[in-house]
Amino acid sequence: MDISALVKLTSRAWSLNILALMQDGVPGRQAPLLAACGAGRTSFSASLKHLIEIGLLERNPGHGHPLRPEFQLTQAGAEAARIASAIADIVPDKKGAALLRKSWTIPILALTAAPQRFSALRSGLLTITDRALSASLRQLEEQEWIKRTIDTSERVPFPIYSAVNAGMQINRIIDLHT
Repeated sequence: MDISALVKLTSRAWSLNILALMQDGVPGRQAPLLAACGAGRTSFSASLKHLIEIGLLERNPGHGHPLRPEFQLTQAGAEAARIASAIADIVPDKKGAALLRKSWTIPILALTAAPQRFSALRSGLLTITDRALSASLRQLEEQEWIKRTIDTSERVPFPIYSAVNAGMQINRIIDLHT
């Protein structure tokens, strides 16, 4: 999965959760998925619609009532669901799960296998603002998924960010599937 596809996938809060739940055997209907992920109806619906728009989910033809449709993973969705399920297994606590629902968490972790400067991260994530990147890096550092070190080898010292602990495990899962 390339970085632009990863950014699209994680742009809705519950997208990864929905894919992980379907991979883990939760039926592809709205009620069981909604109950299993604990999302609000509006944000859940937006995430479900988003997954259909980006081609990871589709309506299961011939199944479900028109007002209560059933969904299935597409071929690309099955691969994304395997990644989502593996990531969900790494992060069992609520605080970590909430951080995974943030738009930029997974894409930043995907780019930080090797130490990266702020400017390299920003250029790797074309649509991110400086403010959003700073806030995301701060949250990841507080969760101890990113380590910030200061490189003093050049005249002007600068921070370098790299994935650690669960952040590195998430990075490896994403890297194995790219």
